[in-house]
Amino acid sequence: MPADSDSFDYNAALHDCALGDEHALKRIYLQDSKRLLGVALRIVRERHLAEDVVHDAFVSIWNKAASFDATRGEGRGWIYSVVRHQALNMLRDRDREVYADEEAIDNMQQQNEELIVDQFELNASLGQLQDCLSHLDGAKRNSILCAYVDGCSHSEIAQRLNAPLGSVKAWVKRGLAALRECMG
Repeated sequence: MPADSDSFDYNAALHDCALGDEHALKRIYLQDSKRLLGVALRIVRERHLAEDVVHDAFVSIWNKAASFDATRGEGRGWIYSVVRHQALNMLRDRDREVYADEEAIDNMQQQNEELIVDQFELNASLGQLQDCLSHLDGAKRNSILCAYVDGCSHSEIAQRLNAPLGSVKAWVKRGLAALRECMG
């Protein structure tokens, strides 16, 4: 039966864990496992995950008990923070997991095959685009590249090229028309 948490010496139990005393870890478990499960459950929201969190936290407590420093805080707080961090880490790890069924995998493979074909066509188009861009005068070419490669607004292009805003708008419009005709 767990001792009253006011009289339980968490610091001593952690010190004993650091010395390799398995009974000390058992005492901590018997003392606070239910409350620690509650902490984990509030964070991960599923009992089976909370149980995994508490298990992994106790492994961590056992392995890291020597790093506990009583001058920096109470043992009970340290134990609860280990559980809390374990639960938060589990949530972060679960957010990174991607589940896919067979149909989704097949769709991804088909899209990859289409991308390979598209990449070949894109390379051919880029060669043509580069040729068409080389036929534009410098102001039109630079305006279009600033707009579509660098993502600049008309006013940002005007600042970069030190040109009037109206001229930049005209260069972009005329340059795009010339590119459409060339790529035609």
